[in-house]
Amino acid sequence: MINEELVRKVIAEVLQEVAASENVESASVTARPSAPAVKAEISMEMTEKERATRGTDAREVVVAIPPAFGTEFDATIVDVSLADVLRQVFAGIEEQGLSWRLVRVYHTADVAFIAHQAAKLSGSGVGIGIISRGTTVIHQRDLAPLNNLELFPQSPLLDLETFRAIGRNAGMYAKGEQPVPVATKNDPMARPKFQGIAALLHNKEVKALDRSKSPMELQVRFR
Repeated sequence: MINEELVRKVIAEVLQEVAASENVESASVTARPSAPAVKAEISMEMTEKERATRGTDAREVVVAIPPAFGTEFDATIVDVSLADVLRQVFAGIEEQGLSWRLVRVYHTADVAFIAHQAAKLSGSGVGIGIISRGTTVIHQRDLAPLNNLELFPQSPLLDLETFRAIGRNAGMYAKGEQPVPVATKNDPMARPKFQGIAALLHNKEVKALDRSKSPMELQVRFR
């Protein structure tokens, strides 16, 4: 069930920005719709290092995120901690004996293009893109941006077990294997239930973009 208080807060913020009024109280969009919450067992600190370049290690998978991931937002659309999301994706990659790099992509909030950028930077040619609400794509360098290896569009249905499996499959693709696609739940009501909130959160994510900035490599520390 959608949290009505969240809807009111998000709408209030949108109206405030449209009216450009300094007297309207700013609303927070860091809350999420009601759902079985996954409390973060860890927190993370991300530090920008240098401009991301194409890797030379054929046994790496690059994970790419947009600017609002971990800054404006700290959880997915169903309140799964973004720190835990990354931790599980990395663990899945490591299970396959591969390494990972984390990159922040500044020029787009489209998960397909974020994932494709990750693949182009990856030494193995395989990358993962994750946006703040949880939508995820596994991509390969030589594929067209909208033609990916695996797409996970129903972010409200993605849990930590699924994110770990995503990392695991990406590692298998990077090794030249053909894994069975990650099984996901399907709820035909998920889209209409969360579509409005997803659109508002996307707008917030787009505002954090810097289209003149190159992808940057990140150092992440879990605590």
